[in-house]
Amino acid sequence: MKLLTKEILERLPKLYATENEKDPIVWCKFFTPDSSWTWYVTEFDGEDTFFGLVDGFEKELGYFSLRELKTVRGKLGLPIERDMFFKPCRLSEVRGL
Repeated sequence: MKLLTKEILERLPKLYATENEKDPIVWCKFFTPDSSWTWYVTEFDGEDTFFGLVDGFEKELGYFSLRELKTVRGKLGLPIERDMFFKPCRLSEVRGL
């Protein structure tokens, strides 16, 4: 599965573009189908670095790498996937999940 489509790349704000917004839009969601980790993307540098909400051991805002997402595997060896049915929404909506 392709983690980023041309459509998503065109919509994603550049890094720091939404840093002054209290409740930015989450544009896409990545997850491990065989573990509990989820990444919600709000910004992208266009090359490798995302910013958004990482829901793993804890929920926290931070940076994560496209290169790492492509190589990481879950407990059963399954690759990270993009949630194809995820609809863009406000960060506050996914924080409350």
